[in-house]
Amino acid sequence: MHNAVNFNKNFNMNDRHNDLLRIRPEIKKHQTFANMSDEERFQNNTLRPVLKLQNPLLIAAFINYANKHKGVFYTLSLEKRMQYIETAIGKDQKFRNAVKGMLIGQFTVEEYKHYIQNSSKLNKRMMNLVIVRLQDQVQLLVNETVSKAV
Repeated sequence: MHNAVNFNKNFNMNDRHNDLLRIRPEIKKHQTFANMSDEERFQNNTLRPVLKLQNPLLIAAFINYANKHKGVFYTLSLEKRMQYIETAIGKDQKFRNAVKGMLIGQFTVEEYKHYIQNSSKLNKRMMNLVIVRLQDQVQLLVNETVSKAV
């Protein structure tokens, strides 16, 4: 009997698991401790490295998003830009799902299995990390667009 939800543990697609782990950058300042929650451990071991790896893609996706929304982002004050980023990730379901896909696509099968067991809590952590990452690079978001316009 075939069950589509059941993943084959021995499924090997050109050693995808090890390839994904190999290309992830190390994040030295975030450690794991025995008393950490599963979500916090997943955040530090999986989400942060995947976010760092996908950072150029996240920036390009946000610039594309801002441009498709008539470039309003570039006319805003710094404070309003921060709010715009939070609103884009938090309230625009289509953009949010695209960003989630960019990150989840970098999970190993084991990480994905863990993710689907805790997706609600992990989605919240993931989107908060994306918001902070984009807000921390808000100047880069503006400079990227200016340099392409010149």
